[in-house]
Amino acid sequence: MPDSAVPAELIDYLCRSSRLTAEEAERVVNEVFAFFDDTPEAFLRQRHQELQSLGHSNAQIFQTLQVELQQRRFCAKAMTTRQIRRAIYG
Repeated sequence: MPDSAVPAELIDYLCRSSRLTAEEAERVVNEVFAFFDDTPEAFLRQRHQELQSLGHSNAQIFQTLQVELQQRRFCAKAMTTRQIRRAIYG
């Protein structure tokens, strides 16, 4: 979401209810919007890389991703290991 789309009333509220400046509040709102804009496929690819860099095997990673996908902020259908693999590798 572009910066200009952040409602001014939200920025004003955050400034009144916290110690954030208007610039900080706008940055936080944009980061939250970006967080919620993530797709299941993008999450799977990013999280797979993170877990792989920690030394987890793909079998462990796919099990972890199946659980984490159900707990995320987007509505995602349950995915099999094969579907997760296809989302990551194409």
